[in-house]
Amino acid sequence: MNRSDVLIIGAGPTGLVLALWLSKLGVQVRIIDRTSAPGTTSRALAVQARTLELYRQLDLSEAIVQNGHRVAAANFWVKGEAVARLPLSKIGEGLTPYSFMEIFPQDAHEKLLIERLERFGVRVERNTELERFKETGDGITAQLRLPDGQQQTFEASYLAGCDGARSIVRKTLDADFPGGTYQQIFYVADVQASGPTFNGELHVDLDQADFLAVFPLASEGHARLIGTVRDERADHPETLRFEDVSHHAIEHLNVQVEHVNWFSTYRVHHRVAEFFRSGRAFLLGDAAHVHSPVGGQGMNTGIGDAINLAWKLAAVLNGRAKDKLLDSYETERIAFARRLVSTTDRVFSFVTAEGKVADLLRTRLAPFLIPKMASLEAGREFLFRTVSQITLNYRGMPLSEGVAGHVHGGDRLPWAHDDEGDNFEPLRNPVWQVHVYGDTSDEMIAWCNEHQLPLHVFDWRPAFEEAGLARNGFYLLRPDTYVAIADNSADPKVIERYLRDHGIRAFFG
Repeated sequence: MNRSDVLIIGAGPTGLVLALWLSKLGVQVRIIDRTSAPGTTSRALAVQARTLELYRQLDLSEAIVQNGHRVAAANFWVKGEAVARLPLSKIGEGLTPYSFMEIFPQDAHEKLLIERLERFGVRVERNTELERFKETGDGITAQLRLPDGQQQTFEASYLAGCDGARSIVRKTLDADFPGGTYQQIFYVADVQASGPTFNGELHVDLDQADFLAVFPLASEGHARLIGTVRDERADHPETLRFEDVSHHAIEHLNVQVEHVNWFSTYRVHHRVAEFFRSGRAFLLGDAAHVHSPVGGQGMNTGIGDAINLAWKLAAVLNGRAKDKLLDSYETERIAFARRLVSTTDRVFSFVTAEGKVADLLRTRLAPFLIPKMASLEAGREFLFRTVSQITLNYRGMPLSEGVAGHVHGGDRLPWAHDDEGDNFEPLRNPVWQVHVYGDTSDEMIAWCNEHQLPLHVFDWRPAFEEAGLARNGFYLLRPDTYVAIADNSADPKVIERYLRDHGIRAFFG
């Protein structure tokens, strides 16, 4: 078979999630990767709450929470002493079913995604490389290099570039990749070790410009060390060994390394591609945006790209939406990527800045402010909302309309729960649906039945008011659980107009 609906280049988390969601929605995919095997020296660790919420649609969340590690607190160290502790076990309590920090390393993550993808009969084709491609009116024609060295011509309706920071897809599209590269060399070491920082919590050294963080893993005494390398040592990163990196920070955190399982170095860039879509080709994940590892945002943002694009591709390929729906992928995701790169750049610059003033800010001001913030519910909530990506929204963008209660079109639907249940259960199914909190009209019920649009009417309860939801209005939800329409009426004509304006012909499920 030399044709599929979507050809996916790159089998990291972004490409795998895109393949999974498309397969779930009945789209035929082919996914290739130039490497011979999944990576084993990954540096992405955190799975954010918003990712876990969306992963419920493929029954992935429970597996990650069961096999990962829930971090109880973040500790900050200065001059060999722990000076501040930020509790994390319930930092987002009441905001999401996943009100904690979850560590699940990228290598284990990829293995899980590959296993789930194979259940759909799709296997990653290894040692297979994209050499070039061109758009041919009604599709993409790609030239592939197969494992045996032979060339193959392959056709697809669309092509997704999930092939990392050195993306051949991005280069073929001639998309600029403006930004820069941090001067530091990063290293990641997977170690068995002991000491006070191996208590299952996150530990960060604020004392030195040589940044170091200890990320706990599920098994006892097992952690990932992520740090920076400076001065002349950074000139030849390819020759560096663990023994060559600065041990000042390691000693400050009282880490006694017993065994290094593996060690890797890398440079970090902060860049966003000029565009994310060109005709029938798309850029996702690191092919579209790269940034510092501060906050554990990179992998989660790529996964968000994949989920955003998947339902739109499925709608177009299944004949239920016009091609113009795909323009919203770039509009929604590029804005977030630019904000994220700017934010992580500022935080990273603060953490790694050199000089007396920078040292004073890190060692004196930060330890003072962190406990203050941790003691205030508003401070903890702001931090969690930002890092967990639950505040990511598409307000003011083409697919987002209206306001009802405190919820705007483009918002993530707020989580509301009490002893009677929660409003997220219907979201497990990645389909368009309508939520009503209170009562609705006979016309709305009849219209939804006629158009086979799932309608969920919840009896009004205090939990809904506390979450900021409007009584007796309605929310039209996209398959990725963001609010398309927030409206105080019970008029189905509002939905009809929305469908017509956006070229969506019918719902799918």
